[in-house]
Amino acid sequence: MSADITPLTDIMARLRDRETGCPWDIEQNFTTIAPYTIEEAYEVADAIERNDLDALKDELGDLLLQVVFHSQMASELGVFDIQDVVNGICDKMVRRHPHVFGDATTASHEVPDNWETIKAAERSGDEDSSALAGVALALPALLRAQKIQKRAARTGFDWPDQSGARDKIIEELEEVENASSAEHVMEELGDLLFAVVNFTRFHKVDAEQALRQASAKFERRFRGMEMSAGDAFAGLSLDAKEELWQQSKAKEQN
Repeated sequence: MSADITPLTDIMARLRDRETGCPWDIEQNFTTIAPYTIEEAYEVADAIERNDLDALKDELGDLLLQVVFHSQMASELGVFDIQDVVNGICDKMVRRHPHVFGDATTASHEVPDNWETIKAAERSGDEDSSALAGVALALPALLRAQKIQKRAARTGFDWPDQSGARDKIIEELEEVENASSAEHVMEELGDLLFAVVNFTRFHKVDAEQALRQASAKFERRFRGMEMSAGDAFAGLSLDAKEELWQQSKAKEQN
């Protein structure tokens, strides 16, 4: 059974109606809606991280609304509409899967490289011919660093193995320690983070996901410390807090 999003597009058209629509929706434009689009994408990722499929269904609906919202505004400008969006992604998926919709034969491990090769061919007529073209500026910093590094590696600009990436981390850490000003420290810390992202790439680990998991682990253990100490937590010495941390860590590991 094919899904019908016409009811949703009709609702958005009514909300944007200049005479009878919602004043807030009418006032919006691509720029003002973009932050909500990003937020909804993160909420989809959060539902997945929590393995909450009911929430995932709701969050996907919210994300779909963002697609419809942008498409409605574009339609009002006479640029494109929701059907153009659907047609465009359908054409792209068929074009980038010649092993499914064409005669090509591709093993599963070859699919990502083939995908990038096809994307590069699609960009060949663009004014920006760099291998790094198209890596969105609005991506989270870790994710963007990872994508830039992967693009550069495909051109052969990469360490031969992970030892080079590891040594670069040590080098950048020393440069942080030798930095002579606040601005210099910030620059070198950025280089250090970039080097760490590169090291995760050699281990085939997604840096964004790894940091999310580390943050979640810290939050669980910190909340465990607070729960153990109660209202007295803030006034405890650092040694006492470290002991609580180790207890929380051991409890989680057991």
